[in-house]
Amino acid sequence: MPRVAVVDLGSNSFRLVVFEWEPGGAWRRTDEIYEPVRIGEGLDASDPPRLQDEPMGRALETLELFAHFCRHLGVADVRPVATSAIRDADNQAEFLERARARAGMEVRVLSRAEEAYFGYLAAVNTTRLTDGVALDIGGGSMQLVRVGDRVAADSASWPLGAVRLTERFLAGGSADPKRVAALREHVQSKLAGVAWLEGAGKSGRLAGIGGTVRNLAAATMHANGLPGPNVQGFELERGMLDELVEELAELEPAARGKVRGIKPERGDVILAGALVVQAVMEAGGFEALEVTEAGLREGVFFSTLLEGSDPPLFADVRAAGVRNLAAQYDADSIHAGHVAALALGVWDQLGDAGLHAADPAERELLWAAAMLHDIGVAVDYDDHHKHSRYLILNAGLPGHSPRETALIAQMARYHRKGTPSLGDLAALARRGDEALVLRGAALLRLAEQLDRARDQHVRAARVKVREDVVRLTLDAAGDAALARWSAHRHLGVLERALGRPVELA
Repeated sequence: MPRVAVVDLGSNSFRLVVFEWEPGGAWRRTDEIYEPVRIGEGLDASDPPRLQDEPMGRALETLELFAHFCRHLGVADVRPVATSAIRDADNQAEFLERARARAGMEVRVLSRAEEAYFGYLAAVNTTRLTDGVALDIGGGSMQLVRVGDRVAADSASWPLGAVRLTERFLAGGSADPKRVAALREHVQSKLAGVAWLEGAGKSGRLAGIGGTVRNLAAATMHANGLPGPNVQGFELERGMLDELVEELAELEPAARGKVRGIKPERGDVILAGALVVQAVMEAGGFEALEVTEAGLREGVFFSTLLEGSDPPLFADVRAAGVRNLAAQYDADSIHAGHVAALALGVWDQLGDAGLHAADPAERELLWAAAMLHDIGVAVDYDDHHKHSRYLILNAGLPGHSPRETALIAQMARYHRKGTPSLGDLAALARRGDEALVLRGAALLRLAEQLDRARDQHVRAARVKVREDVVRLTLDAAGDAALARWSAHRHLGVLERALGRPVELA
């Protein structure tokens, strides 16, 4: 299985991520190292801008560590890419030569357009962004890409990174109102000339990548009591961000780094980053920002994984995410696919009979839960329904909101036993979601039992509703005695979901 290490030499942090994949198939991250190098520290204080000795020393030491790591891991394909700070430095050539001599790394310095492009690939391949804007904010720069029908149409880049603006406007971490106002005015003046940004929120979405965005989302989730091991798909609403900015502005830098969700090493620069994100939302009229766990390194990797596609995009982000997670844990794809077909077949017929609203969004969630219901077997067969839930929640599902991921996880959790409920994920739910989970889990459990022998003998279950009784008749290619016996034992949960008796012929 091919492996590649992408090394992102950002202005604030260096990150090494190892990916492995099957050509045309599943992929996953297998390792990651993060170091808050802050190579851009002091860059703009010199004229011309130069990488300073101490930050450069930290950077070279980190690259040497990364090189040792890759050698010990046996990863030969290492792709270091540098962004704003190294790109803008007058002594860039000196740093690249020292990196080559000390770590054996040939660092590729991305142009502004290339950095924007890889950020766009990361955003569009992991979010619901079809039309709108992709935002990437780092330590040294900020990129925006206008997206139409998932294709990059325009892009722009500015030196508006969190570290750079902190040093220029909020030196020492000061949140003096005059300095904050000056920072805001500076960012607004830079964005004012982008015609395609103005009013983009009226018909499009905003999706964002970068450590600043992830930290702001995590802090907002904690502040609002929302559960979740990651921020994948979280909608950072404009009002929520405004409240967080006010809170951060009242704190000292060290205290900002103690806010739940904010990494300590970002405490002194998070306010500047938040102000930039806030300005973008205001300029574009966006009411929310969809957050992804992906970053520039995923964008670089996707250009390899999806090589041959132009642009390199998944045809369906949501389906690709579900199938990829299932493949990572070697799920029985034939069984899972058949369970999905059985569950959806009954769901469709019940909808036609008027027993539920036949919402296509619910159908898609049921499909995802069916495809992932057995991935927990990779941990252990005992309680694998609980393990499946854990893996779904912690892995996250690109293109899905935290609410949707939670609903999928809860359906998978109850595909074997127990009384389906939202449990500790109720804070993410909307009205009607408790019934949705009950209905989905009941149908998933029925389908699982109909293929209990994993032989696909039961091809379908036919539904007829007479005198308030739901009658199921099996269409089987062989002996269905086991399937009928297994399914009959679990009809109670389906009866609770439908509010009427269910008979199995």
